[in-house]
Amino acid sequence: MSAPTLQNDVFLRALARQPTEYTPVWLMRQAGRYLPEYNATRARAGSFLGLAKNPDYATEVTLQPLARFPLDAAILFSDILTIPDAMGLGLSFETGEGPRFARPLRTEADVAALTAPDMNELRYVFDAVTQIRRELAGKVPLIGFSGSPWTLACYMVEGAGSSDYRTVKTMMYQRPDLMHRILEINAEAVAVYLNAQIQAGAQVVMIFDSWGGVLADGLFQEFSLAYTRKALAKLIRENDGRSVPSVVFTKGGGLWIDDIADLGCDAIGLDWTVNLGKARERVGDRVALQGNLDPMTLFGGEDRIRSEVVRTLDSFGNHPGHVFNLGHGISQFTPPEAVVTLVDAVHQHSRGLRG
Repeated sequence: MSAPTLQNDVFLRALARQPTEYTPVWLMRQAGRYLPEYNATRARAGSFLGLAKNPDYATEVTLQPLARFPLDAAILFSDILTIPDAMGLGLSFETGEGPRFARPLRTEADVAALTAPDMNELRYVFDAVTQIRRELAGKVPLIGFSGSPWTLACYMVEGAGSSDYRTVKTMMYQRPDLMHRILEINAEAVAVYLNAQIQAGAQVVMIFDSWGGVLADGLFQEFSLAYTRKALAKLIRENDGRSVPSVVFTKGGGLWIDDIADLGCDAIGLDWTVNLGKARERVGDRVALQGNLDPMTLFGGEDRIRSEVVRTLDSFGNHPGHVFNLGHGISQFTPPEAVVTLVDAVHQHSRGLRG
């Protein structure tokens, strides 16, 4: 799609490991329940799915944090479970309980019947991407995203979130053939889905491997990493004459930074348990790094927020290739004024580092 000239490309330059005048910042889950305006829009939509599946509402809430804070990127408002929903698993969101599938994959027959989703079922996502790009008018880049093949499979087999992943791990250990079939279908679907977002206007794509960290070493490589690699290998790398970078975030993936850096992505998202400086030394110039402030820091008060931002930025040092973010999604209980402090501290201190 043709679009206005990008007014702020600092995020894209950081992902390309090019020098920037300051460190760009955006927040995972930046359009969310910590903002009163989001809650008002969600109430008008009637439900989370009513919000996510309506391009007008999705556009509205995507833009809300940018009206409040001088963030350096927008991220599509959607959910990681759109793909299995389009596969007919019956997604719903119960208040206070999170996502639930009415028809989880539990038997050999369930897995045999699984097919890739019809992308027309996800047209609302692509329409939202196009509409958001138009409304952004070149202000900042737009990030599209998907869950990873493994993370999607966890929800598809468990039927909901889990504390021990017993159901999905039982299938993985007892019937790895079934698990590999699910993951193969998911990897293909993730690639097609992200490419459709790119064609609709997403300028960066991110894969959230939210549950990769629940796997043992060796099994992570077999059941998560291998299928994220398959999805990445099929992604469109250039659109509208500009490269389309990719980011992979594995919560609990600090052990496998080197493996993730070799996936073929442009950047790795790090959770808050990882030392940013040591991670930079490990990956060298292979990838950019994104992260990785503990989201709970935002409850520490202005002085502590600023000191933790300084510590994080100083840990990475005055090097290209850093995007500031939280180490996971922002808490719904976060006071918005804490985000004002955070963004200001990132921009102010990183300009000083560059100076």
